[in-house]
Amino acid sequence: MAPPGSAHMNFSLGGLVALGGAMGYFKKGSKPSLIAGLTFGGLLIGSGVMISGDSQYEGHALAAGTSSVMALGMGFRFMKTGKFMPAGLVAALGAGAAAYNLNKALEWAPGKDD
Repeated sequence: MAPPGSAHMNFSLGGLVALGGAMGYFKKGSKPSLIAGLTFGGLLIGSGVMISGDSQYEGHALAAGTSSVMALGMGFRFMKTGKFMPAGLVAALGAGAAAYNLNKALEWAPGKDD
């Protein structure tokens, strides 16, 4: 069975973030990039797995929190350096993912009357 559409974004962003962290390590030798990329990428991919199962609310909540932290951290870095790549791009993608996942988490909130 294919994952639901709302999980695709988290799988894609998680893969890109993990790949970006690995690229930062291999190009510049940055261990913090590797650790952060694999951590945040893994959390986003994990949220996609949760959404694909029976934990839609929890998966979207995890992705919203992860994306928010990623957006804030890289947003501050972008403001400090003024370099769009990679900080500005990751901050923008993280903000978009945070907004989307927060909206979806509120849709799936337990006890919500439809």
